[in-house]
Amino acid sequence: QVELVESGGDSVQSGGSLSLSCAGPHTNYYMGWFRQAPGKEREGVASIDCSGGTNYADSVRGRFTISRDNAKKLIYLQMNSLKPEDTGMYYCAADYCGAYYKALRPIFTFWGQGTQVTVSS
Repeated sequence: QVELVESGGDSVQSGGSLSLSCAGPHTNYYMGWFRQAPGKEREGVASIDCSGGTNYADSVRGRFTISRDNAKKLIYLQMNSLKPEDTGMYYCAADYCGAYYKALRPIFTFWGQGTQVTVSS
């Protein structure tokens, strides 16, 4: 069992920045950030595989950066140039290294409880 705890969610103005953190993952996990807005399906935002390779949704590429600190067992999501459409509950998720084929689909095995991000115009 993998316990994941997200932090860093907040309310910001459009154009602002936030940095989310996810604590708990062991080094050898495929990690992802997902988000869900009210009334919408959960969608993948960014992922990082066990080799450090990253993948981003088109809507956030160039604005968001996912990274990992294996020594601290933390996964980060740096979000810049935030837009109102980035508003939602952000979830950290983990899966085994071999699950990289899941890409950004919200079918990861382990999930955190989420942290709220609100971007106002």
